[in-house]
Amino acid sequence: MFLGQVIGTVVSPVQHPILDGEKLLIVRPVDPHGAPTGKTRVALDRAQAGEGDRVLVVDEGNSGRQILGVKDAPVKTIVLGVVDYVELPDGLAYDHRDPGSTRGEGAR
Repeated sequence: MFLGQVIGTVVSPVQHPILDGEKLLIVRPVDPHGAPTGKTRVALDRAQAGEGDRVLVVDEGNSGRQILGVKDAPVKTIVLGVVDYVELPDGLAYDHRDPGSTRGEGAR
């Protein structure tokens, strides 16, 4: 599981049937302060997230299939939650309620 920042959406008119009606997001892994830490991924949205949201992401095939309840689903990466805040020993690293926070553009 990792923290991510939603940076866009994906529209795919031709896809596997398990993805019909599902929202796909482009998610960039970030550290607790919002700095990028890895390569972007396409994730299935199960948290009603949107562009600019800080999110919790699971990135493991078996977990994804269990969440969907479909044994052979071709899904690995799923957004599971929208993050309210990230607290570290020295204080808040991120707080979506703070307009000066590193939430990003397009926050909802």
